[in-house]
Amino acid sequence: MESPAFFYTIFLWCLLLSITGYSIYVGFGPPSRELRDPFEDHED
Repeated sequence: MESPAFFYTIFLWCLLLSITGYSIYVGFGPPSRELRDPFEDHED
């Protein structure tokens, strides 16, 4: 458990999970009301 690779792996997993969680929060949470849909803006 003293191997630096173990700590790098844990750090990368935590970073990946936090970025994924933040992306889901921005995409589907309260901040998503401010997002605009470019396809809806240019309907014919």
